[in-house]
Amino acid sequence: MKVTYNWLKDFVQIEISPQVLADKLTMVGLEVTSLEAKDGDFVLELEITSNRPDCLSVIGIAREVAAITKSKIKNQKSKIQIKNQNFCQRRGSLKINIENKKDCPLYTAKIIRGVKVKPSPAWLRKRLELVGCRSVNNIVDIANYVLFELGEPLHAFDYDKLAQDTIVVRRAKNGEKLISIDGQEKALSPDILLIADQQKPIAIAGVMGGKDTEVGENTKNILLEAAIFNPLIVRRGRQKLAIQSESSYRFERGIDPQIVQVASQRATQLIQEIAAGDFVLAKNAGSAKSGTRKIDLDIDRVNKNLGINIRATEIKRILGSLGFKLNSKAKKSFSVDTPSYRQDIKMPIDLIEEIARIFGYENIPTTLPCVSLQTQDNGIGGIIPIIKNILVGLGLYEVITYSLIDRAGLEGFWDDAQNNIIEISNPPSKEQGVLRPMLMDSLAHCVAYNLHQKQGYINIFEIAKTYVGPDLEQYVLGIALSGMQSHWFGPQQGYIRDEAGFLHLKGILTQLFCCLGLSEKEYEFKGGGYEYPIYVKAQKIGILRKLPKDILEGLDIKHKEVFLAEIALDNLLSHIQLNKRFTAFPRYPGITRDVTLELKEELPLEKIIETAFDLGGKLLRKIEFTDYYKGEKVAAGFKRITISCLYLSLERTLTDAEINSEHTRIVNGIKEQFNAKIY
Repeated sequence: MKVTYNWLKDFVQIEISPQVLADKLTMVGLEVTSLEAKDGDFVLELEITSNRPDCLSVIGIAREVAAITKSKIKNQKSKIQIKNQNFCQRRGSLKINIENKKDCPLYTAKIIRGVKVKPSPAWLRKRLELVGCRSVNNIVDIANYVLFELGEPLHAFDYDKLAQDTIVVRRAKNGEKLISIDGQEKALSPDILLIADQQKPIAIAGVMGGKDTEVGENTKNILLEAAIFNPLIVRRGRQKLAIQSESSYRFERGIDPQIVQVASQRATQLIQEIAAGDFVLAKNAGSAKSGTRKIDLDIDRVNKNLGINIRATEIKRILGSLGFKLNSKAKKSFSVDTPSYRQDIKMPIDLIEEIARIFGYENIPTTLPCVSLQTQDNGIGGIIPIIKNILVGLGLYEVITYSLIDRAGLEGFWDDAQNNIIEISNPPSKEQGVLRPMLMDSLAHCVAYNLHQKQGYINIFEIAKTYVGPDLEQYVLGIALSGMQSHWFGPQQGYIRDEAGFLHLKGILTQLFCCLGLSEKEYEFKGGGYEYPIYVKAQKIGILRKLPKDILEGLDIKHKEVFLAEIALDNLLSHIQLNKRFTAFPRYPGITRDVTLELKEELPLEKIIETAFDLGGKLLRKIEFTDYYKGEKVAAGFKRITISCLYLSLERTLTDAEINSEHTRIVNGIKEQFNAKIY
């Protein structure tokens, strides 16, 4: 949108320089992308956002200028005076037919006779050319001038070329064609809105006029159109015909319903003054809603949202300068009437944004937000989002499956003899006949579906309710893994193929339990073969399971293994510890000592680490497993492992003597207790 400095001064008194004005407009959200001195004036080019069609006019920009400079808009309506020559002679001679009021809520027409079509006066040509509009003739230029000035697109037809004094606003018919004023033949279709007479199309509504009825040097009588068209219809028609015009640009974003008649009268006045026309007829069809709405605005809410204290008088001045009407509703609230040209204002927060814009974002101090601490929800509702975040962080994808399932699908998953499955008395389908008592069945079918879609690796989870008998309804976590993924380990090792298995499930749950505050001593995985029950402090909370071959065949899963986990979150809840204690990073460096042990194959690593901590003192802070070896130099039934011990003090730098003493005690203790060899 381009506007000139002097053109703005027709509407508002400006006492600041164009450069300062450009900066102020940018600060209120109307970014001035360029400012150019040209022909004794200054041209400002502004970037107008799609929600501000009111600023696609000089009067719209002028309102913003008035608000930021604390000026007032000059009353232009009182200057519009139309001379009504022979007005009553032909009042009923024009017919307007709107076939669908949703496509065109309002259509107005004025007949002006005896016009003299000629080049426009210099002042009119100059203003249009400064904003990038080519001068055509005085009639067309006046329509374009009012478009830029007031934001209402107008169109002038050669009235003598219309058939039977009739205007029809209708959809195009298949096969119809129109030669537009740019000389291009356009093929039309029913999703395009037309202006037509009784015989033919004469314009594409809201987009472009037709060649046959354009105003030329021989035109004597004109029909001046001002209307409101459905923005969606205009946009579709413009896109289908690959046409862009100043008119369609405004119609697509919405027209102020209150400016239609004002713009028509303004153009008629200019035609009388510049083209010596006689105004003889005005005809309207349809009507337009006012476009205004009432919004309650609380002053305390304004100041709370902005973090500052703005007086009620300043709020009233800011909104009043933008065209809003405020009525005191209570001591600290207003009832605000929005103007018809501000269709983007719908809620109190929109008004608060307007206040902030004009008050000046630079005048609102930067402060830290006031944070009020709240007690953490340690119930199931607070734990579920935490668990989801942990699992997503571990690379799993959440799925959501139906609570109603097919009873037959539970075969192999659930012991039907327990007779505690809830059946639906009037199920929507056979596949949704019972409430699911577990998640494994649903997740297994989800894995099968994804494998059939050629997904190579499946890692999913779901947290949902299960229903066992009439009394047990609980939240359950289900996890499913299947397939193979590849990891890049550099050019020497290349890609390492990693197939899902029990260890992956165990690793995921181990990390989950760690994040939920459970120590490794509090939980364990027992069993073997196809199933591993999960215990926390001797209480069974879930199970790991590998699907047997017969279930895989029933799911049509071939050459893949599926591993599932299911945990009752209600049973896990009482063991969760989310309280975290943060400590400072150590100021003094730690020292590591490695030891390689040869032990019996069946001896678990966690037992070694547990013993090392028991033997160690306060200086031992961390033990890591670093290496594992079985080979020719290791006897059958034995393994060789390396662990790394970190010794650290928060008070001082340790000496070798202190560390050697404690490390020797740990190594000798492991050697004696497990009959280990030290290397």
